[in-house]
Amino acid sequence: MRYTQLGRTGLKVSRLVLGTMNFGPQTDEADSHAIMDAALDAGINFFDTANVYGWGENKGRTEEIIGSWFAQGGGRRDKVVLATKVYGNMGPDGDAWPNHDKLSAVNIRRAVDASLKRLGTDRIDLYQFHHIDRATPFDEIWQAIDVLIQQGKILYAGSSNFPGYKIAQANETAARRGGTIGLVSEQCLYNLAERRAEMEVIPAARDYGLGVIPWSPLHGGLLGGVIKKEAEGGRRASGRAADTLADPVARKQIQAYEDLLEKHGVEPGETALAWLLTRPGVTGPIVGPRTREQLDSALRALELELSEELLASLDEIFPGPGPSPEAFAW
Repeated sequence: MRYTQLGRTGLKVSRLVLGTMNFGPQTDEADSHAIMDAALDAGINFFDTANVYGWGENKGRTEEIIGSWFAQGGGRRDKVVLATKVYGNMGPDGDAWPNHDKLSAVNIRRAVDASLKRLGTDRIDLYQFHHIDRATPFDEIWQAIDVLIQQGKILYAGSSNFPGYKIAQANETAARRGGTIGLVSEQCLYNLAERRAEMEVIPAARDYGLGVIPWSPLHGGLLGGVIKKEAEGGRRASGRAADTLADPVARKQIQAYEDLLEKHGVEPGETALAWLLTRPGVTGPIVGPRTREQLDSALRALELELSEELLASLDEIFPGPGPSPEAFAW
């Protein structure tokens, strides 16, 4: 396993991040524990979750599954850099009682304590804001975070799904307040098929010393060989992948991608992960395996070296937006 620093911090994290969103909804507790054991055995030390994972009436279930795995001992908790998130409404019926969601100081305090209880731990290593809160000023957010850091309940703060200007606003506010390190990471949608983050989000993250943690590195399965799998009678595309393939132009693009990788003798999903590992500013992509086999495939991406020829061909199929502001200004 390869490791890197998380942004400008001294924290060492693995180049692959174990995403746990499937734990509970699609993967039962026993299999989830087995996947976490296998990830730790492979050297993955960075685990990502969120308080809302489990979804619907089971919100919080994923954190509970991680907590029961920690409870098995064996140094599990101390070996893991644990990241979770705050923002979403935790009410099972979808209607939030006032102050029970988003990033007010009162909800941050409540949400941290609830997550700590479900996770069965005394601290969260990376506490991430799952979305921007347009109603809460960053002065209030940082005041709440500073208290939690002083209490030892969290160690670092990160963002998720933030635009570039909010990353700047958050860290400028932190710098003005003094005594707080500010955001150290940004978790964003970023992959070969979705490169808009290169225009503003990633440049802002790099300028402010944030590690970039891409989610959906296979774009909902679209970059995992979905057309070939369908042709071979495998699992059919769903969600984002199915919607994209319904567009003939997009389907032709994905077919060109799969044909290119077949020519080079490499697997689509592993290539998509390996490509992200070559991107400036990327700490590591989040992989969310439902099975042990999917985890093994993700681990193989760490050993995959992409040639300059292949990287250039991938850029031809999935061209990025180009540098900002030229990409949209000229």
